[in-house]
Amino acid sequence: MSERPVVTFVCTGNAARSVMAATLLKNRLGDPGPIDVRSAGTLVLPDQPMSIRTRTALERHGLKDPWHRSRQLAEADVELSSLILTMEPLHIQWMRRQLPSALPISGMLKRVVRELPLIGGDTLDERVAALNLADREVQAWEEVIDPGAGQQPAFDLCMDELAGLVDELVLGLLPE
Repeated sequence: MSERPVVTFVCTGNAARSVMAATLLKNRLGDPGPIDVRSAGTLVLPDQPMSIRTRTALERHGLKDPWHRSRQLAEADVELSSLILTMEPLHIQWMRRQLPSALPISGMLKRVVRELPLIGGDTLDERVAALNLADREVQAWEEVIDPGAGQQPAFDLCMDELAGLVDELVLGLLPE
């Protein structure tokens, strides 16, 4: 049996956006799915559970991840991942400073959702390489707004946005 490709979602604290996106993708792909889905953050208090607002937003979609604990994105994640999906420009800037080896496989979620289905190739690794992610300048439209300082409605809106993005992402990850 061949190894499954790894997709890693990244946000700042690994407590909201990346957790929501990873839980959504795991749900859409099944368990175990054809892709190993993970999440991490760029500025993490390690081993913390997701926020109650994140948990509530997930529950609105019939999802849960009771085992989630926050973790810092590290070189080991880069080495394992076929694709790293970020939520805001600061995450790419952080990688440029802290993990430049991640840049060829790291892109903003919204851009990858838009462009990956248009790329041909036999494997996810080949299609990610064809995106030329390291050469991309991040644009304002690509950001998934952080609900972190907001109340429950901000988390619910973020979850709804991520649900649509992840549904589209599946089409790019698993071309027919």
